[in-house]
Amino acid sequence: MSQLSAEDEAELQALLRQLLRGVKDRICGAPSIECAEEILLHLEETDKNFHNYEFVKYLRQYVESSLGAVTEEETEKWARGDGTAMGSGQDTLVHAVTRRIRGCPEYEQMMQSLKNTMMVVVESLINRFEEDQLKKEETLLREAPQQHDRANSHYTDNCSDSDSSFNQSYAFIKQEQLQVLAEKLDPSRPKEVRWEALQALCFAPPSDVLSCESWSGLRRNLSVALADPDPDLSDKVLRFFAKTFSSSPLSVTREINSSLAKSIETNFLHLKISLPIGSAGIDVTRPDITRLLKQLRLMNDFQKEVTTFWIRHPEKYMEEIIESTFSLLSVHSDQGLVASPGTDRPLQPVHLLALLDVRATWFNKWMHGNYSRTVVFRLLERKYKSLVVSALQQCILYQEACEQFSARAPENQEAPEVPEAPEVTNSVPPQHTTRISQRTVYTGRELQYAHFVHSLCMLGKILMYSNGRKLFPIPIKERTESIGLTDLVVLLINIMYQHPKFPNSDAPTHTDTLSPTSLVTGVLKTLCERTECAVECLYQTPVIETLLAPVIALLSGHQAKLNSPGSTLIHIADTLACMASTDQGLSLFLNHCNIALSQGQSTSAAHVIVQFTQRLLGNEVPSLSGLDPASMTAVCGAFIFVSRQMSNTCEGLQALQPYALHDSLATAWKKVSCLSERALTPVPGAITESSTQEPHNSVLWEETLLDNLLNFAATPKGLVLLQQTGAIHECVSYMFSRFTKKLQVSRCEKFGYGVMVSQLAATAPGVVALHSSGYVQALVVELWSCLECGREEVRVVQPRPTPMEPIDRSCLKSFLSLVNLLSSAQSVWELLGGQPLPNRTDYSLREVPTSIPELLDRLIAVDSDIKIHSLFNYEQSHTFGLRLLSVLCCNLDSLLLLEAQYDLSSTLLRTQGDNVLPPSSSSEQREFIIDGLSVERNQVLVRMALIGGPSERRLPLRELQKGADPYPWPMFSSYPVPEYYSHDLPKTTHSKQDSEISEFLASSPKDTVKEGSWMDECRRQYCKAMTTKPNSLTGTVLADLLEKVVSHLSASSTERFFPPSSYKAEDGSRMTASLSLVQELGACTCYRYGRYLKLLSEDSEPDFCLLLKHCQRFLSQERAPIKSTLSSLQGAYPSHDWLASTVFLILAGDGERSLELLLRFSTLLTSAFVWPARIHASVHVPVEVAASGISPVFWCTAHYVEMLLKSEVPLVSSAFRMSGFTPSQMCLQWLGQCWWNYLDWPEICHYLCTCVVMGTDYQVYMCVAVLKHLQPDILLHTQTQDLQVYLKEEPIQGFRVSSYLEYMEGLEQKYRSMVLTHMKNITQKVS
Repeated sequence: MSQLSAEDEAELQALLRQLLRGVKDRICGAPSIECAEEILLHLEETDKNFHNYEFVKYLRQYVESSLGAVTEEETEKWARGDGTAMGSGQDTLVHAVTRRIRGCPEYEQMMQSLKNTMMVVVESLINRFEEDQLKKEETLLREAPQQHDRANSHYTDNCSDSDSSFNQSYAFIKQEQLQVLAEKLDPSRPKEVRWEALQALCFAPPSDVLSCESWSGLRRNLSVALADPDPDLSDKVLRFFAKTFSSSPLSVTREINSSLAKSIETNFLHLKISLPIGSAGIDVTRPDITRLLKQLRLMNDFQKEVTTFWIRHPEKYMEEIIESTFSLLSVHSDQGLVASPGTDRPLQPVHLLALLDVRATWFNKWMHGNYSRTVVFRLLERKYKSLVVSALQQCILYQEACEQFSARAPENQEAPEVPEAPEVTNSVPPQHTTRISQRTVYTGRELQYAHFVHSLCMLGKILMYSNGRKLFPIPIKERTESIGLTDLVVLLINIMYQHPKFPNSDAPTHTDTLSPTSLVTGVLKTLCERTECAVECLYQTPVIETLLAPVIALLSGHQAKLNSPGSTLIHIADTLACMASTDQGLSLFLNHCNIALSQGQSTSAAHVIVQFTQRLLGNEVPSLSGLDPASMTAVCGAFIFVSRQMSNTCEGLQALQPYALHDSLATAWKKVSCLSERALTPVPGAITESSTQEPHNSVLWEETLLDNLLNFAATPKGLVLLQQTGAIHECVSYMFSRFTKKLQVSRCEKFGYGVMVSQLAATAPGVVALHSSGYVQALVVELWSCLECGREEVRVVQPRPTPMEPIDRSCLKSFLSLVNLLSSAQSVWELLGGQPLPNRTDYSLREVPTSIPELLDRLIAVDSDIKIHSLFNYEQSHTFGLRLLSVLCCNLDSLLLLEAQYDLSSTLLRTQGDNVLPPSSSSEQREFIIDGLSVERNQVLVRMALIGGPSERRLPLRELQKGADPYPWPMFSSYPVPEYYSHDLPKTTHSKQDSEISEFLASSPKDTVKEGSWMDECRRQYCKAMTTKPNSLTGTVLADLLEKVVSHLSASSTERFFPPSSYKAEDGSRMTASLSLVQELGACTCYRYGRYLKLLSEDSEPDFCLLLKHCQRFLSQERAPIKSTLSSLQGAYPSHDWLASTVFLILAGDGERSLELLLRFSTLLTSAFVWPARIHASVHVPVEVAASGISPVFWCTAHYVEMLLKSEVPLVSSAFRMSGFTPSQMCLQWLGQCWWNYLDWPEICHYLCTCVVMGTDYQVYMCVAVLKHLQPDILLHTQTQDLQVYLKEEPIQGFRVSSYLEYMEGLEQKYRSMVLTHMKNITQKVS
């Protein structure tokens, strides 16, 4: 093939030409020759048609004919094993054969022959190409005059930078040719010669042009041509610049950008165009204006695109681009500031740039990355601060014009010219708007307004960053004081208030997104989103006073200085709501009482806002009587939303308590609800637009009120307030409708409805409302769909993988939602109380459970083959059910109810007994099969049967261990539980111990009431003993201390909170009361725990049952007669009395002493919080509170726990909110069962003594201390999305009351005046 015939050469040329045509677009788009070579080298990887090219087929055939025999020979050698052993596999064989072939003589001969052949073909192609190019240039020179004439007569605007240079082919150019072109572009040359040179230059690669030796002269001549009045020349230069921007690296385009910016700057300096005054305008079709607009548009597009790649280049390139832009925008900026009103002001580049990019998108993109933002701020600070001054001055001028307009317009005086928004759509470039609205003229007022908007957007972006805020304060001419950050924000707010309306204008002036009100509100909201920005700019007294000035004026009965009261008040409310949604803003509103009122008084911003909201709800703002009903409703809804941002937090609800905002909202809702019900049915044919709009607005207003009422459920006390309004069912139904549509809670809320659902599920009325709304059924159906059916809308193209986790990720969300729903005993009582399991003899595979009992029947109580066969995924579904049961059993009240009604432990024991290996002989013990289900059952059975803290019982793990014994935990199929799961404890000592507190008790007089300081000394001795020798406070000493303190407090008229009981204990043989099955199971559980602790004797159980009967009878005498449909309020206290059990164990099983202590203890305030059975439906609380079935532990203790967590342990508070779980749910469980199963017995005793001795409020501090202790684990499990499961299943490791007593004393000093005061108000109506 070394001797190539003419036919073969022509054929190869055709094949190669076809290949080049196929990759022409890629080669033309390459910025350099090196890149083009890379594209060709990797063509097989990037071109799907690579193997279809005839040239590639030719090469494949040529290689086959040259190396085919060698390849087969080498392959056979390796197949026979003659080659060197390198491994096995096809890849190894291919690599080895390829390596041998590339080293053979045949391969070298083929490559040399192919290289020689292709060199001949390529050289021939290049020669032909040069001949064709010369002919083309000659033809072009001959036809140039005719083309030039046609271009002048049929000119169209086709030189925009939007034309892609990728559609223009070019050839490589020599340095000599570029020198000739540079000479032809000399301004002294004829126009035709310059045009021809530009035409040729457009076909040359930009990289070659900029790298030539004559570039400096060429650049100068291009700048002159760019400013030439003849559009043919300037447009050709723009075409070359646009082509360079789109196809060259930054090292090239930065010089083009500098040339373009310098040219525009020179044009503005030479043209000296004045900004039109009055109704006069600038016509954008003027040749000079058109030329400037085109150049600015090209530059602006480059500004917006360059941010995507300039980080890959040296910083000096970026700095050159930024500086050239700033230098251009600085033209005439100082002259524009000093010009007085009514005189000619020069047209600045920023005026036209604002028409093209009114929101300063280019500046926003430059400020997005820290890489470019640093350079921008450095240049602004050192050289171009005048740009910031100019932007600030523009806002000042606009604000002054608005003030003058507002002052003179009512007096019919000649109002000054105020910048006005253009009529065209500002987001569309001018050359496109002429096609839409035929708009070609812009007045001076419109140009100034565009400049104002551009300046405002730039200032808003500057304020977002600390280096930008460091530019302030800024001195302004004709002003004695500099403009600081606060001054600027106040200035912007005043612009929002005083911008004029132009009723005679056909344009949507000041009503669209470019209105001053919308723009200023957007800037303020952006600042709110950044903590540092908000603190420095917004959270200042002058700013708050300015925002609230119209509100205070309207409250005082005066007219607010607002040109558009309706829309402006809505924007004020939006800004206030954004501020109130942050912690710092909320604290500022609630705690800083520095807002001056008209009467000379001062108050906090929160009080002003809520007072105004209530006035709006009652239509008691006469100054707004001129607003139409729809606007009035919108204003009212906006300020309700602000109040909601405060009232949905514990501290906000506390501060706004006197206003009873929930009552005002409920009253307004009932009113509008009645009006909606009375609305007449529309008659067909008689419907008018107003009649249809009115009911629609009424429905929207009703939903707004329900939405804001619903948000009271975000806090424990707020939920009680919502329940008392009687609208809880309607609010929850509304929430469920939004929940099913997956709508956001609000524009200021980052998380969903999880917190509200958790708060609702912790109370009986809340869970009943959830059930009646359909939420529970929807949750169960969704869970079953994920667990058994899979999602119907997902098209199954392959089988789902077998889940590796016990609970698949697709079911985790439903599992956590179910855990939140059933977290409290109240929800379990309402959803399961008195509800039997279906336990049918037949189940359909398509049957979907719709209730909690049906779900338990299908997933937990799987005790027959019928139930097993009814599940598609038996192991996964049953594991899910056992995990759910494990979490439910952590709440002892829920456990007792499940055992009393369903006897689930017996079911699990039978199933576990069936899961064994058949014995090989009759004497051999049967071994349990260790699988996922048996491990889960073992864990649940131990949890159900044993009581104890972290060091009192062992809970088996769910994971297998490494080693010879993968599961060391003994399994069982009958009770009692193996002793392995109980730790060995030393015998509890009941003797007097040698301690200072025992000596103090021994030396105390019998009548301690006469000793006024006895209680103070007792507290001091208790704190000393707890901090120095906490182990001494056990046994008899602890019992004596508890008895002595309770006796002292109950005998003191100042300490006694409830009236003493007249209950007389009867003899046990005469006691006719009986215990429920739940209470009997609870008594057995407590008796076993007492025996384990060695606190009770074998014959203590009857005394314990007798004590429970006495307590039940005594408490029934103090129960209010309530008619309720709640299951928890039917009859006596539905669960076990854990406080009475704790006292019985502390007193070592002495029933008489325990009863006497409890009767005295019932007169103390502490009993209302640490003894849930004592306050349940009691006559000592308001009737509406007793009828709600909500314990003070929830709406008082848990409420203040959440409040203190937010300030004392904010990370834990945030973790709960992110998880959708609430601290109140855990506190309700911990305190309801007196910390059983979570703390060791000594810590439980210390908790009770601390609350009695130190004060009731220590219950709150104890919960805060525990959550602080658990903070690392809480943060960890928030990330793993199992926080609620961890807190419920795991005991509290390492917590000692004595270790946190000093911390709790610190909380007492800070919060006792608030917490204890409100605890004492439990006998009053919740407000």
